[in-house]
Amino acid sequence: MIRKAYEFSAKAHHGQTRRSGEPYVQHPVAVAGVLALLKTDVAAVVAGLLHDTLEDTIATKEELSREFGGEIAELVDGVTKLGKINFTSKEDRQAESFRKMVVAMAQDIRVLLVKLCDRLDNMRTLQHMKPEAQERIARETMEI
Repeated sequence: MIRKAYEFSAKAHHGQTRRSGEPYVQHPVAVAGVLALLKTDVAAVVAGLLHDTLEDTIATKEELSREFGGEIAELVDGVTKLGKINFTSKEDRQAESFRKMVVAMAQDIRVLLVKLCDRLDNMRTLQHMKPEAQERIARETMEI
């Protein structure tokens, strides 16, 4: 299942690169690697490999469900929805961020684990971003 998810992610992200110039697939691989180090289950590792496919590629939730089952499709969809949080004020950001995480945890804590591992890898590669983006991402991560 993990090999299949890697191949799916690599194909879906083919041609995409990170700001560092590295192939984009290295990011979901790093996220899945952290999840594996945390000794999460196979579904969480697979979701880590696929976590950006709904947002950044033409893959659909239905396709993920068909290829990997409903559980994994729901995990990936949950991570995608968690990533789409939009805030207007600092107070809204903090309260809404906390509320969304609690809701995500109530449904499946693995959604939150994948999102936090995603954030960790993004923080590890901040040096490739513009200073404004570095500050924004670091601030959002601290609030989370």
